[in-house]
Amino acid sequence: MAKASTQPVGGWLFKEEPEHYSFADLERARDTIWDGVTNNLALKNLREVRAGDKVLFYQTGKDKAVVGEMLVTSDPYPDEKEKDAKRVVVDVRASKRWPRPVTLAEIKADPEFADWDLVRNSRLSVMRVSAKQWQRLVKMSQANP
Repeated sequence: MAKASTQPVGGWLFKEEPEHYSFADLERARDTIWDGVTNNLALKNLREVRAGDKVLFYQTGKDKAVVGEMLVTSDPYPDEKEKDAKRVVVDVRASKRWPRPVTLAEIKADPEFADWDLVRNSRLSVMRVSAKQWQRLVKMSQANP
């Protein structure tokens, strides 16, 4: 039996370089394996992700921004391409592209996000998003900058 998710209602944020794998790539493929996570804290977070969890797709690189949403379709499982038993992956599916990206600059300018890992620990590739943060980000994506 699958373990119930330990995340607070809200979701997760996963980061990716758009030159490596973009949200458009995910939309075309519809489903993919989210792999390549190597940071210990990011891996700890990824091990807590569960099927049914929502995820924000954050593109890194020159245009740092949340651009869309994904749905996790599997619990974490060992990365078959790696010899390290600590390395896990999850399956994700594209949910929706946001009306407009929410940039890191906008997020940093909003005091509601001052304690969020995206602002405090910018190199972390898998992190929690509280329900309050998620709702604020969605609202920001629907407004003119």
